[in-house]
Amino acid sequence: MKASAQSSMKSEKISDKLVYKLEEISRIAQLEPTQIEAWEKEFYFLSSGQTASGEKIFRKKDLTIILRLKELLEKEGLTLSGAKRKIEEEFGMKSSIPVHPDRLKKVLYQVREQLQEISSSLGKKSF
Repeated sequence: MKASAQSSMKSEKISDKLVYKLEEISRIAQLEPTQIEAWEKEFYFLSSGQTASGEKIFRKKDLTIILRLKELLEKEGLTLSGAKRKIEEEFGMKSSIPVHPDRLKKVLYQVREQLQEISSSLGKKSF
């Protein structure tokens, strides 16, 4: 297929629409709606909304991610975990820097102490 034909197909796939119905996503990505819904449960970064009539809708960004997921899983042969890491990397969704467990414990103890202080000060007050 010629490059111009490929680019025109891609522009047809992702238009300037802001939201897409599940059926549209399914048709564009050539995936079953149940597959898209399964990915939505698996990947925190895919999230649908609902219309007033209860139809599931996705953002343009979700469509882009779904198309990339399909490519990573089918063409590049990545696992779900591998595809998730790649999507996080490519779309700038990398989770925050991991906190050392000892530091986390220290912060949790401080929060607990503060909550105990608040609790005891509330217990002393008469209403």
